[in-house]
Amino acid sequence: MGEGAERPRGEISVSRIAELAGVSASTVSKVIHGRTGVSAGTRRRIEELIREHGFRKNEKAHTVPIVEIVFQALDSLWALEIIRGVEQVVRPHGLAVALTEKRDGHEPESVWARQMLARRPFGVIAVSAEFGGSRLAQLASRGIPLVALDPTGEPSRPVPSVGATNWNGGLVAARHLLELGHRRIAMVNGPDGLLCCRARLDGFRAALDAAGLPHGPELLRTAPLYYEGGRDAAAGLLRLPDRPTAVFAANDLQALGVYEAAHAAGLRVPHDLSVVGFDDLAFSQWSGPPLTTVRQPLMRMGATAAEFLLDLAAGRELRHDRIEVPTELVVRASTAPPPGRPPSGRPLEVSHTRPHGLRRPPV
Repeated sequence: MGEGAERPRGEISVSRIAELAGVSASTVSKVIHGRTGVSAGTRRRIEELIREHGFRKNEKAHTVPIVEIVFQALDSLWALEIIRGVEQVVRPHGLAVALTEKRDGHEPESVWARQMLARRPFGVIAVSAEFGGSRLAQLASRGIPLVALDPTGEPSRPVPSVGATNWNGGLVAARHLLELGHRRIAMVNGPDGLLCCRARLDGFRAALDAAGLPHGPELLRTAPLYYEGGRDAAAGLLRLPDRPTAVFAANDLQALGVYEAAHAAGLRVPHDLSVVGFDDLAFSQWSGPPLTTVRQPLMRMGATAAEFLLDLAAGRELRHDRIEVPTELVVRASTAPPPGRPPSGRPLEVSHTRPHGLRRPPV
């Protein structure tokens, strides 16, 4: 396709990008359209120039009316809730939802990326899936808006992002256990590289700090965010000479694994061990006993990301580039006072906002 068909919305043209990169306009066009036949070094140089100069190609008339949701892994009810939230917002606008599972990492010419770009979706929502600079440039060059939902790290600017109040979720989980009288509280956390897990741990530690309780490394385990991860991590905690009386897990699947470890150790939940999860997926209320957990409003997060996307596609200025949806503690039957100890006298206030006097650390 020649330069005249590119119709960039900014002042810079394809020929100018080509001149700056020291290549032909047809080479720039190949990069813009994701075609092969360009060396890796030349492709990177052109993509950097596209990103630097804010080149946009006006191809909205040729986009397909779908919103592409890109998951790092599509393997839980967690993903289903997000899909429902996105779908309820975009459907009235005549848009469908397509799903992509990004298991192959960040390969420059990965199959999923080429297929997605070839589909030319209306927009992309990346769920816990990192997009490198080249991918951002490819989307930008096609005028395809991108929103990050629950990014694994600090989202790339200027990509808007949606998350949950994970720090406050960790705080209220620990405060609930403290109110019940627990003083030996452990946490099974997810991978350190996940922003949400770091925030949940920081909030958890802030509550223990405020109560004047130590939180030594022996009471912290890091494990995959799956049933097996929670089970194996909790098994180690329950073998400690001075075992914890309560465990906060970074998600509900891990919490069910904690249940299994307690059962294997001959302990009853909550009589011998209290357990708190995170997410409030549907199975939490049906587990035995029903799980106390921090509700992460996944449908609302998906809906908020979709609203962001519609605003970007319409050229509307965003009032915020980051929105955190409030979490909420849901108390069920998996938590109780520790054996032989009543709850503490004065209940601590539990709220969705950061309590006065507790400074949120950077994550």
